[in-house]
Amino acid sequence: MGSVTSYFAPLCGEEQKLEEKRHFRGNDRPFNLSYHYADNAITTSKYSLFTFLPLNLFEQFRRLANAYFLSLMLLQLIPQISSLSWFTTAVPLILVLSITAVKDASDDINRHRSDKQVNNRMVNVLIDGELRSEKWMNVQVGDIIKLENNQFVTADLMLLSSSEPLNLVYVETAELDGETNLKVKQALTVTGEMGDSIHALAAFKGEVQCEPPNNRLDKFRGTLSLDGQTYSLDNDKVLLRGCTVRNTDWCFGLVIFGGPDTKLMQNSGKTTFKRTSIDHLMNVLVLCIFGFLAFMCSVLAIGNGIWEFKEGSVFTIFLPREQGVNAALSSFLSFWSYVIVLNTMVPISLYVSVEIIRLGNSFYIDWDRKMYYPKNDTPAQARTTTLNEELGQIKYIFSDKTGTLTQNIMTFNKCSINGKAYGELLDFSGQRVEITEKTERVDFSWNKLADPKFSFHDHSLEETVREGKREAQAFFRLLALCHTVMPEEKTEGELYYQAQSPDEGALVTAARNFGFVFRSRTPESITAVEMGRNVIYELLAVLDFNNVRKRMSVIVRSPDGKLTLLCKGADTIIYERLHPSCNKLREVTTIHLNEYAGDGLRTLVLAYKDLDEGYMDDWKRRHHEANTAMEDREERLDELYEEIEKDLMLLGATAVEDKLQDGVPQTIEQLAKADIKIWVLTGDKQETAENIGYSCNMLREEMKEIFVVAATTAEGVKEELQKARRTMCPQAAEEATVIKARAGLFWLQKTQRVEDEKVDGDYGLIINGHSLAFGLEKDLQLELLRTACMCQTVICCRVTPLQKAQVVQLVKKYKQAVTLAIGDGANDVSMIKAAHIGVGISGQEGMQAVLSSDFSFAQFRYLQRLLLVHGRWSYLRMCKFLGYFFYKNFTFTFVHFWYAFFCGFSAQTVYDEWFITLYNMVYTALPVLGMSLFDQDVNDRWSFQYPQLYAPGQLNLYFSKKAFVRCMMHSCYSSLILFFIPWAAMHDTVRDDGKDVADYQSFALLAQTCLLVVMNIQLCLDTCYWTAVNHFFVWGSLAAYFAITLTMYSNGMFLIFTSSFPFVGTARNSLNQPNVWLTIFLTSLLCILPLVAFRFVLIQLRPNINDKVRDTVRKEALPALAPRRPPARRISTRRSGYAFSHTQGFGDLVTSRRFLLKMPLRSRPVVFTQTDSALAHSQPQHYRTIAEEPHSPQAAGAP
Repeated sequence: MGSVTSYFAPLCGEEQKLEEKRHFRGNDRPFNLSYHYADNAITTSKYSLFTFLPLNLFEQFRRLANAYFLSLMLLQLIPQISSLSWFTTAVPLILVLSITAVKDASDDINRHRSDKQVNNRMVNVLIDGELRSEKWMNVQVGDIIKLENNQFVTADLMLLSSSEPLNLVYVETAELDGETNLKVKQALTVTGEMGDSIHALAAFKGEVQCEPPNNRLDKFRGTLSLDGQTYSLDNDKVLLRGCTVRNTDWCFGLVIFGGPDTKLMQNSGKTTFKRTSIDHLMNVLVLCIFGFLAFMCSVLAIGNGIWEFKEGSVFTIFLPREQGVNAALSSFLSFWSYVIVLNTMVPISLYVSVEIIRLGNSFYIDWDRKMYYPKNDTPAQARTTTLNEELGQIKYIFSDKTGTLTQNIMTFNKCSINGKAYGELLDFSGQRVEITEKTERVDFSWNKLADPKFSFHDHSLEETVREGKREAQAFFRLLALCHTVMPEEKTEGELYYQAQSPDEGALVTAARNFGFVFRSRTPESITAVEMGRNVIYELLAVLDFNNVRKRMSVIVRSPDGKLTLLCKGADTIIYERLHPSCNKLREVTTIHLNEYAGDGLRTLVLAYKDLDEGYMDDWKRRHHEANTAMEDREERLDELYEEIEKDLMLLGATAVEDKLQDGVPQTIEQLAKADIKIWVLTGDKQETAENIGYSCNMLREEMKEIFVVAATTAEGVKEELQKARRTMCPQAAEEATVIKARAGLFWLQKTQRVEDEKVDGDYGLIINGHSLAFGLEKDLQLELLRTACMCQTVICCRVTPLQKAQVVQLVKKYKQAVTLAIGDGANDVSMIKAAHIGVGISGQEGMQAVLSSDFSFAQFRYLQRLLLVHGRWSYLRMCKFLGYFFYKNFTFTFVHFWYAFFCGFSAQTVYDEWFITLYNMVYTALPVLGMSLFDQDVNDRWSFQYPQLYAPGQLNLYFSKKAFVRCMMHSCYSSLILFFIPWAAMHDTVRDDGKDVADYQSFALLAQTCLLVVMNIQLCLDTCYWTAVNHFFVWGSLAAYFAITLTMYSNGMFLIFTSSFPFVGTARNSLNQPNVWLTIFLTSLLCILPLVAFRFVLIQLRPNINDKVRDTVRKEALPALAPRRPPARRISTRRSGYAFSHTQGFGDLVTSRRFLLKMPLRSRPVVFTQTDSALAHSQPQHYRTIAEEPHSPQAAGAP
């Protein structure tokens, strides 16, 4: 929305011509510019310097109340109908517009800064035969650019050449899909031959034809035409913007898509103007108020016409009408006069106050020390100040997994070797001992090549290995040899492992610390250091991992000539291939595996097999034939793998922990108690996501059933969804019932809602990305929604960023519930933008999610405080504010209405004009702000103790259309008392000295004093939590009223400003009369007593959750802090806790004859980062609201 044209074009029906095919030429800018492709500059801001004022005013006047006040100000410019000056409306309106504009400008300036920072990054571009350093935004389609190690990829590129053998490039795609394991890309051989020759690259004139810009991250189709030959391009030849080049000195790439056309930006979603459900409700209510105001003005205008016709002629003798004015015209003018007089039904101060309350509640989030993460010095931040109360109404949470629920750190936690379990500490009674930072760690100082950051606490395992136990040494030997890890040794003894998956890194590092160090590899050999002794194994074959095999094997020859097959994989797969002699050991190992699965650990089973030399020669010959076959190559290889991976001997099992962030299971449990549904949307594989589901207590053993939808056809997905739905709710209708309605301003918005269906018991649903793609299609989306919403937990695996947003939009569309999306990477941006509330976690995947979010913090566990404390309080305060504000202004306005019947419908005001001016701006502004900023029904600890307190917000019970109608009825009753009791009390009344007191000015003073006293008593009844500030505001406002009134009604003010202060002496003449104070007391009693009685009876007969909890709070002491105790082990009936985030293909690379050529040592980054436990530095957090288990210092995350 950089210009007015671009902003309004869609509104006018203009459409951009869609690109059907992209065609460009390398190193030929004039040719490429003729197609007008987008350059590489990105724009996420909404305004420019020139468009800010018109666009911002346009957005603000879309709020109906602002348009109303503008119209009112124009009416006040007409002297014939206005009894109030125009600036009484203009000044507050300009103030409101200015405050909102400044806030919007501040938000957009931050976006501009972010855009400028990205667009001004520098990159080497090949221009006119030489490399020049250019800004990212100046890069064009068809340019050749050079990237170096650890650089962000500038745009979507076709890889041309790289410094690595076979033209490989390693990239980290965390910003795109949330996965931190490295991916491999490979250039075409024909372009790879150019290497880093600037002359050859400058002469490159290849033409590329490819698909138009799209959001598919996993697919790319195109062709390269070069020297009369055509070469196919696929996703493996493309580097996407958002990736980071790793472990590659340099690479060259040809720009395919730039800026907004890149797949990252295509997936980022549009920036939308988010508004809360209360905002939408207020728009509707304001429209209803306008209608009611028009009705009241019409009644009074008709009354004026009748009065003028019947009674007005009597007064024309001494009050002649203006020329041309008759009863009909007088009636017409009085209508508009009453529009101005009664405009306080929707005072502009309402919107000023709402913005102040939201700003104040945002500061509470920013200042909350219990949401501050000292380790990274990261406080919570409310990046948007207009959505606070929506935090108290969340029904669905959509969460990323990697980096949001987990820390992206794998640690070697436990293992089972030859039937004995290691890794747990037991006390003298056999009970598990909690492992903390103070627990003694195993001392690996005897191993000079050990990783100093690796942590393990069971000393018996170290003793077993050092004693030379054959099975234990074979166990770690297998971990040191059976993998596809690439080692690096910067200096002697400083090893760094580049692992394709963090699981492998953790296992190889564990083997390293226990004395079996993987040192180096060539395509034919693996060098290891075993208990200080250098050993070289001949590598004969790598039987690679894939999702069907769920295992990988290596065949090695030891220095003494012994042939061994080493295998690791899922227990269900390995068990089928074990030798019968392992049955007993298998039973014991299974018990350990079930315990590990119960703890949510990721498990692998290890086995080996000794091979015969003659058989191996024959197998190698057949393997070579199969590997070079032109047909059925994969099938023949699989048969050979199946043949040799039989009669394996079991060694044991490993248990790796995908470390959750602190407090994640407790947070999810608390949110579930608050009836908030959590869906996990992750790009990770199914096994990994399922394991995390169990670790987080989202998936539980006691669930009746966990459905897995993994069909690859639309029909198959439909059948699986229907089967799951019929299992959960057999009596449910086959077709979904969609309730259609209208909502929004003027009821123009069409809504569709699918009701929740009751299910007996808890169920879970796991669905993968392919199946989800079919499920999101128009004819299946309702089936998907019905089935998913019946489940307590939903986990979507292998989903793209766009699919995440589509799932959120599906729930928003048909559930009409408030949604929240939380993530930490660029792949979560579209989901964050699509949800009502977007929360960014400032984690290890960059700051893209935070920059696009409405709220941000450092740890997932802070989400419960954001919702159950800040969100609930904000919603409660806003609802109380609106209820009280409408009440005090309706009451104020209705008194005018009743007075009209006693003043000839002349639009005379019942109050002093100064009281009308100051009523909302001074007398009642601060008390209601004090309540709206400080009130709380119960404190934060009780909010955590009773998460059920959150439910009323989800059901919108505190402020709705019904509550608004009740407020109007209450106001009508109060206004009748406030008008007729003072009127009756002063009618024909005399003072103590016999003088008449029943004049207009005395009645006005009495009526406005009664009104103000009643409003303050009502506020006191509504306030649950009193602070010194509340007391000061309430009693200070009353004192200010009497002080200002006595001053303005004094002789001095009358003498100085005679026309402005006509009520001279009224205050001192009236307020010294006992009957005036008695009238104030009686009026207050009659207004408040029925309300108190009604609330008392309601609490006794139909108490709500708040009433019950507040009653408990009065009777009980503050809940104690949750004790810190080790988590209870759950009994698992799962057959496997297997998970391995590995990808097929690395096996071929490590055995390639041209791979890993001898190259000079060079500095490379740490692949696995290491951090200490968060709780170690959390001293400022004085108490915990959840049971947070401490963790041992990170193990095996590696160097």
